Formats: sequence, C-alpha cells, structure tokens
Amino acid sequence: MIPLFVECTGKQVVIFGGGEVAARKAGHFAQEAEVLMVSRTFSPSSRALPVQIQTLDTRTATDAELDLIIAPAFLVIGALSDREQNDRIGALCKEHGVLFNNADGEPGDVVIPAMTMGEHYTIAISTGSESPAVSRFIRQEIEKNYPSLDAMIVLQHRLRDALRGRKTNPEERRRVLSAVLRDKTVWSLLPESPARAWERVREKYLHD
Repeated sequence: MIPLFVECTGKQVVIFGGGEVAARKAGHFAQEAEVLMVSRTFSPSSRALPVQIQTLDTRTATDAELDLIIAPAFLVIGALSDREQNDRIGALCKEHGVLFNNADGEPGDVVIPAMTMGEHYTIAISTGSESPAVSRFIRQEIEKNYPSLDAMIVLQHRLRDALRGRKTNPEERRRVLSAVLRDKTVWSLLPESPARAWERVREKYLHD
C-alpha cells in the first residue's frame, strides 16, 4: 500500500455500523466528507455526530438494496459486529470499484491510520492493521513529547525565509534548520514564548 492524503470534501463516505467503532470512524470523516451511517441500531455517540443515518439490517437486505447505497460512495467502511456482513459489503464494493475499509474481516484496499494533527501538520501512523495499539502508542507519544510542534513549524518557516534572504546555500540551510530542531532550549521556550524562542534562534544561528 502507498500512503496518501486525500481530499474528501463533498465526497460521500458510507459506514456500515452504528456502534462505538463505527462512531469513531464516522468522527474521523465527519468534518470534511458527507457521512452516511447504515445500521440496524445506533449508539448515542453515533446519533450525536453530524452525519446522516439510515436504519437497515444488512442481514435481511438484498445485494440490490446494498448496491443502491454503495454505488454512489467514494469510500465504504465495514464496521459491523458481524464479520461475514462486513466481508459481503467489501465484495460488493469491489464489484462497483468503490474503495473499502474493513474494521473487522477480510482486509479492504484502504487502511485508516491513527492520526494526530495541528494547525500546520498532519501525521498518520499505520501498522497495516497488524497492531492498532502500536499506532495509537506512537500517536500518543508524539502528542505528549511534541506539544509545541505547530509553533516549531512556524519558527522553521520563518527561519527558512531568513536563511534564503542571506543567500545561504542549500547545504547550509539544511544544517541550520536541523540544528534548531535538535535545540532543546528552543523547544523549551516555544510553549511559553515563541518570540523568545525566535530570539534564541536569531542570536545563536543567524548571529544577529
């Protein structure tokens, strides 16, 4: 598989399931895509999401009924507690050429990664469904150890512009940018005062 970031605005994501797993998947897409949840029952957390819901028991639904839901979708997610039904939905998606993620059953052609994001970054982690716990652990470690990642990205952008203004060569820019990323004092200053962090960079690395 090849990791990609995909624009989902205006695209329909269909999630079969109404439990907590389905709710987490729906929450992942609800801010960008048009999400439809399809299930026999829905948990309170599912009903609280800004998504459409459709009550349907897939066990009694015909393939033709499911096709009407699947065919217009950009992505379908099988998050039912019934693995057999998830696999059935995956097979129908394959017939229609619709992307499919399976929360429980035969792997689909899409993996939804653990994700952490800020204003200036998005980081996705996947173990190919082999260990979601490891993906979650890495995400939590990033969030715990780099709470000022957004501020560092802003600082690095400012530093790149300053270095270009001085007509430094690419190798020198890489060296300085890397050194700042490893500067523990800069990281410690960022949460309280990005201005003081910049002063540290300016004085030590730009020699102003």
